[in-house]
Amino acid sequence: MQQYVVIFSNMKAGQLFKRRVILGKHCFAELVVWRLPNSVKGSVHAFKYRLALFDHGKCVLRYDNEAGKGDHKHVDSKEELYRFENIDQLLSDFFKDVERWKDEHSNP
Repeated sequence: MQQYVVIFSNMKAGQLFKRRVILGKHCFAELVVWRLPNSVKGSVHAFKYRLALFDHGKCVLRYDNEAGKGDHKHVDSKEELYRFENIDQLLSDFFKDVERWKDEHSNP
């Protein structure tokens, strides 16, 4: 599922980074973080983010804060709240979950 960040022309938003990290032959992560002038509805910080892990073309792990839902993560089809502290902690938590997912889904 493709997601878009809508930025209104009267807002001064800045993309902090957009990266694709190759993690294996069929596995990669996409990391997108924006700094906004105001928080999105449901979040108390001024960041908009989408961190996603894809395996064989399927999104299997995603952290995001879509408007109205606030900070949360998806693991396969399960959704749970996420307690955002800062960007460094967000990235650390995401990559811990990436490693956990890879360990649980590796072929021995």
